[in-house]
Amino acid sequence: MNCLRNNNRPYRLILLLLGQLFLFSSFNPASGAVIAGQEVPLEARIGQMLMVGFRGMTVDQDHFIMRDIRQRNLGGVILFDYDVVQKQAVRNIESPDQVQALISSLQSASKTPLLIAVDQEGGRVTRLKERYGFPPTLSHRELGQKDDLSETARHSRRLAQALSELGIGLNMAPVVDLCVNPDNPVIAKLERCFSPDPQEVTQHADEFIKAHHQSGVLTTLKHFPGHGSSRADSHLGFTDVTDTWTAAELEPFARIIAEGQADAVMTAHVFNARLDEAYPATLSQRIIGGILRKELGFDGVVISDDMQMGAIVDHYGLQTAIHRAIEAGVDILVFGNNLEYDEHIAAKATAIIRDLVRSGKLEETRIDESYRRIMRLKERLASSIEENLPQE
Repeated sequence: MNCLRNNNRPYRLILLLLGQLFLFSSFNPASGAVIAGQEVPLEARIGQMLMVGFRGMTVDQDHFIMRDIRQRNLGGVILFDYDVVQKQAVRNIESPDQVQALISSLQSASKTPLLIAVDQEGGRVTRLKERYGFPPTLSHRELGQKDDLSETARHSRRLAQALSELGIGLNMAPVVDLCVNPDNPVIAKLERCFSPDPQEVTQHADEFIKAHHQSGVLTTLKHFPGHGSSRADSHLGFTDVTDTWTAAELEPFARIIAEGQADAVMTAHVFNARLDEAYPATLSQRIIGGILRKELGFDGVVISDDMQMGAIVDHYGLQTAIHRAIEAGVDILVFGNNLEYDEHIAAKATAIIRDLVRSGKLEETRIDESYRRIMRLKERLASSIEENLPQE
């Protein structure tokens, strides 16, 4: 199903992205923060570590997000269809043509290709809704209950192609949490999980990921190390899974990472005293640096869940949360600007990280590690797009 009237426009956008990629084609992911033979300033490297949400169906050159892209080398943006703060369905998404034009405007302001992200899981968590002119979707749970991998593949191809046609390069999905608590208010109750069985979750997630890769779109496994057993919603506040979480919740992550299919992994803001008695997963070096990096061998991009969720902001100041997340191993900090709205959040986060480095509280090499991973991810995205361009 082609949801766009002019199917040539997405490819012009893709070619623009590929053209911009030449600006850092001399970057060696193994060596350091160098673009075309020139060292990248610290603040520009920091900018790549930030993904920010904003209001606007269109953006002009004076919009704060455009200034952040131009002046701070902002690495990514995330789109929503509903504004939680204002409680209205007016945000970034109105129609396929409008979203495509918005993305083109955003990319045109960036020297380094932006990661354009969206939560398009299917079902209840769908930003590109049918009423806006996009293809209908099924939830993970509906696909899991059908338990037909060919159906999951067909559905995922249609979903991924819609993203590709718009120029969206990163889907914040699939959810690989286990449906182990049917009363979970933010996972099972919203039909966001495929199954309670780790193998079934892995199989369906694999089809979802492969379909996206075939359309030139990258994916994000979430929510590490597992949100399926929780009794509370981390959007709203402290979420403790110490007594409910089991190691089986790691299995889909481990299997997909071992297959080499994990583009990025999103952390959960859940607390588990058996894994870290002090910090929730997003701020935990034991969980990210220990389990995800060392035990599971994942050296790709780690993305935080929204840093403005209650589980973080109700318990940690902005500086502490940013410092702990980066030290733990998070590469991209997400500020969705949809639970609270702050047009200066990128400037604040950049200043905090810069000052942490300059004061010696955070090693600059740690910034370089994230920068290298993010550049590798963007190169992977460009390669995936190039492989899937139509032959002339």
